[in-house]
Amino acid sequence: MRLLEILYMRPSSTLTLALLLGVGLLTPSQAEAGAKAARLALKELREGRQDYDKVQNRFFLKEGRFEMAPILGYVPNNPMVKRYTGGVLGAYHFSETLAAEGAFIYSPDLGTNDLKGLTNTLVQIAEDSAGVDFQQPIDKMILGATFAVRWAPVYGKINLIGERVLNFDFYGVAGLGLLSEQKYYAVYDDNAGDGQVPVTLTEAGTEALVPVNLGLGFDFFISQSVALKIDARSYLYADKKPQYDPDVPVNDTRLYNTFVASGGISVFFPKMQPRLMDF
Repeated sequence: MRLLEILYMRPSSTLTLALLLGVGLLTPSQAEAGAKAARLALKELREGRQDYDKVQNRFFLKEGRFEMAPILGYVPNNPMVKRYTGGVLGAYHFSETLAAEGAFIYSPDLGTNDLKGLTNTLVQIAEDSAGVDFQQPIDKMILGATFAVRWAPVYGKINLIGERVLNFDFYGVAGLGLLSEQKYYAVYDDNAGDGQVPVTLTEAGTEALVPVNLGLGFDFFISQSVALKIDARSYLYADKKPQYDPDVPVNDTRLYNTFVASGGISVFFPKMQPRLMDF
């Protein structure tokens, strides 16, 4: 039966497979892929060629491959300080939809240069109000590490101006992490010189937190080893409420969300195995 199938294959498929088998270049898995292509060619010859599902025929395969991605990001939801981040994201893909990942990020502490205008304004207003003793709590994320499961249920293609097809997938992540925060209080600086912002920072210690990590992201595949990554994730944790009056301690807790939006370039390895059939 296999001989009859080979005889009815398209000439180009038959010749290619025969040559590769003849010189011993095909591994067993590649030979099986070639046989699958031959059976598909025979079916098309008998029944006519059918249109392929353009989404299911993937240009990019992740299963059994590692991913390493340097990333740069920003924390847009902190109204008091500017936090820029850099780090590395790594993952192992068990299948096209499921992966285990770990991420490490670092955000440098630039002292008062990190303060946003709102912080300076609040401290200045409190100083101008007679009899008000005020301190603005400041939390600076310094280090972060997460361990999560990634699920990529959506794979698609975008036709860019009719010239090129861009493959992408959409994923979600969920896991736990570690977060190191440097805590400060922004207070009025009586010793500030002319032309200087009259705000200084007093240290309030470092705190290690265990947040829940939830996020979403896109990978846009530009080759079979490289992808552009857009990633957004939240670090959710419980901590004490802000203490604005230095003489009134606060023990109640609330839920905080440190949101990090980042982008980077993913590199996948080892090299993707060549495909011996149309896709």
